[in-house]
Amino acid sequence: MSKKVSRAEDQQERLITTGWIVGFVDGEGCFSINFVRQSDKKEKNRIRKGYKTGYQIFYEFAITQGESSLGSLEKIKDFFGVGKIYLNKRYDNHKEHLLRYTVRKLDDLVNIIVPFFKKNELRTSKKKNFEIFTKCLGEISKGKHLTINGAVKIAHMMEKMNHKKNRSDVIRILRNQTSNSA
Repeated sequence: MSKKVSRAEDQQERLITTGWIVGFVDGEGCFSINFVRQSDKKEKNRIRKGYKTGYQIFYEFAITQGESSLGSLEKIKDFFGVGKIYLNKRYDNHKEHLLRYTVRKLDDLVNIIVPFFKKNELRTSKKKNFEIFTKCLGEISKGKHLTINGAVKIAHMMEKMNHKKNRSDVIRILRNQTSNSA
């Protein structure tokens, strides 16, 4: 005989799952924005042009866990319905490999991850990182990261995230670009 789940019970389970995910991300999650140098590259028959600013802006939402916590990462991935889980093999003195659940697709971040955490607020310092991350994604969604001024603005915002990364080197390089490439 199958047990019918009432709507109230289903909503209660969703609340428990939502709270668990928010708490998990508060403890183990990361919202990050980084700059990756992408200069022109000489290939066999041509020169592949790099990004106009010389940098690609890399953004992701990630949760890293030991391999024994695969079930937790799978549950989170299933909940959101987006992202991938990657294996990071370790060859040091640790007993298990690391797994990393990541969402890197801009559309998935803007339409799934950001609305979830706007509705279900984080409670640790990750809340501030999330707010800055959201502002950066807004600039990126508008294509502002493709200009020198837009990339500098994002670099300034990014400096206030996570461990207060100093991006003055990126900002200096971007500002030294010719103004006609902005």
